[in-house]
Parts: sequence; structure tokens; C-alpha cells
Amino acid sequence: VKQLSAKRKVALMAETTLDAAYRFDAIKRKKDESKKEEAKKGIATLYINVALASEVKEAKAGLADGLALASGVSFAKDLGNLPPNVCTPTYLAEQAQTLGKKHDFKVKILEREELKKLGMGSFLAVSQGSEEPPKFIIMQHLKGKKDQKPVVLVGKGITFDTGGISLKPGAEMDEMKYDMCGAASVLGTFKTISEMDLALNVIGIIPTCENMPDGRATRPGDVLTSMSGLTIEVLNTDAEGRLILCDALTYAERFEPSAVVDVATLTGACVIALGHHATGLFSNNDDLANELLKAGEASLDRAWHMPMWDDYQPLLDSNFADIANIGGRAAGSITAACFLSRFAKKYDWAHLDIAGTAWKSGKEKGGTGRPVPLLTEFLVNRANSSKK
Repeated sequence: VKQLSAKRKVALMAETTLDAAYRFDAIKRKKDESKKEEAKKGIATLYINVALASEVKEAKAGLADGLALASGVSFAKDLGNLPPNVCTPTYLAEQAQTLGKKHDFKVKILEREELKKLGMGSFLAVSQGSEEPPKFIIMQHLKGKKDQKPVVLVGKGITFDTGGISLKPGAEMDEMKYDMCGAASVLGTFKTISEMDLALNVIGIIPTCENMPDGRATRPGDVLTSMSGLTIEVLNTDAEGRLILCDALTYAERFEPSAVVDVATLTGACVIALGHHATGLFSNNDDLANELLKAGEASLDRAWHMPMWDDYQPLLDSNFADIANIGGRAAGSITAACFLSRFAKKYDWAHLDIAGTAWKSGKEKGGTGRPVPLLTEFLVNRANSSKK
């Protein structure tokens, strides 16, 4: 801490204080009395003393950054913590529109018929077992130079995941409301960079739907045609996140991005590999991977670079389609990333598997707001480098 600048110290202090003070009781009729007492004893005012008068201006800038980041993290937590009968795909779309109006950035929502015209057969297949309509959210924060190629953030927005026909076990299935935390982190990051007025062009893409076991639901054995034209054999309907992300990654091509980063609670295998401390990081570009790793270290929101060698790709071979949607038990998080990589060949791309870091279970159950700090640090660094 002693080595940090005054700006960084104050930013971290604001972020940490508001993180500790976070409460989610918006949908409780009777507020928890113990928490009421806690709140009475909580922080009313925080005074931050800066030793050197010459550092006051820098510290104030740090305070503004810390408050903006805490605001985005809290927003991501709130969205994740909402029950799935409230936080539906339609609700996420409405939140994006409200955010866009407040912070003056463009938001467009594509509906089912438009998605059909675009040929998003993979995304639509996941949504077809649900009564809730799918939404495809596009947000545009264009505060950089006009000729600056944008960074695209893609967030997985499965607002509830039963596993579909490949039904999950009942225990802890309630936590599958957190399967939209990738989408929540993109929305949270947009809130933060908007409040910072970050001078960078950033596009946010969120494919959002439910994965439900209806009579119309996708079956194991079905073959889907993705927006890219690649056909996909569905061997497990619970490997649905990659099926909605692949069409979003194809859609991202039209923005001619400088980089694409997708964020998803994608695989239980990543939790087995890295536990609940590090986010899994996969990329087709080592420089981009290193940018994200450094951003994670600086923001205390760490990731770990996982292999994605070509040796793993044959595990996705299919006898009946161009690619299978799973590659077996071995290296499950890696084969999931390999699947996505097939749709991200036209740009620098990274994938963040946040299955182990997006929320906590047990007594402390709740969203963490990760990886909003990592994504924000990454984008701020990009904005700063573009000024040079």
C-alpha cells in the first residue's frame, strides 16, 4: 500500500468501504433487525486525510474513480442477487435502456424475429424452451476518437439455467440465477466507465434468455446452425452458455473491434481447476491476455492464464456436425474456450470464465461484482494508452 499513489490509495479506500457497506434487502418486506442495528453503527461519514497538500487534487480524482467503480460493482451485485422471476431477459434489457438514458449512450434491443433474420440459430435454440422471450442487448459507449476501433465486451445472460433437457441436480439449483453474472458485469462496467466519462469506444453485447426444459426445448442430438454458418451438434443442453455466446461473438465482427472480451459463468470445470479465487483466462492473443492479467493484479481481481492449445480442439469433433458443444469430462473449461475460439478468429479475443468468482455460496451467499474491477482497469489502461 505504501508504494501506491495517493490517487490509487483513495480509490481503493472508497471501493473497499462501499463494498463492506453493501446490503441487498430490496425485496425483503421485513428488513433484518440485526442488520438494522448494524446499519445504525455503520459508517455515516468517512473522512480521508491526505498528508500532503500537493496530493489533494490527485486524491479527489481517486475518490471519484473509487466511487464510480463501487457503483458499477454494486449494480452488478444487485442484478445477480435478484430472483430469476424478477431479473428476466426483459428486465435486463430494461436496465440497459435505463442506464443508457441516464448516462447518454446508445442502447439497442434485438427481438426474436430480428435474431431469426440474422441467423442466430444457436442462441435461439437455447431460448426456445422458455416462455420468456430472448433479448439481444447492444450498448455503445463512444467517447473515444472517431477512428478508434472499439473494445467489445460480451456478457453471458442466462437469467436462469435448469440445464434444459440435460437437467441439473436439484441441490443448489437456486444459484443458477447467477448464470447471468457475465451480463451483470458488463452492465456494471458500463455504469462505471460512464460515471468516469472514460475516453474510449466500448461496445457491450449481451445475449440473454432462460434455459428451460419445455416440450419445445433443444434435445441432446439436435444439430443447430449458428450465425457464422458452422453447424453444432448438441450433446448436452446444459452446455448452453457457449451456444448463446458463439452467435454474439459472430455479431461482434461488424464493429471491427480492437479486442473482444467475453465474460461468462461458463463451466463448473473452471471451479475445480481454480477454486473461487481466480477467474479463468483464455485468449488467442498473448498480449491481450497479459493486459488482462496485469489489470487483474492491479485491481485485486485476479485471473489465471489457462492453456488453449490446438491439441485440445479435436475433442470437439463431431460425426454429424462441424463441431460438438462439449468435449467430454477432461479439460472441460479448456474445451469450452476452444469452442468459443472457433467463432473468434477474426479479431483478438479473450474469454473470462467467472463460474468460480461471480458469486459466493453458503452463509455469505451473494454476488461479488467480479470482474467489474478487472474490466474497468483494463479499459482505463486502454484509454490512457490511446492518449499517448
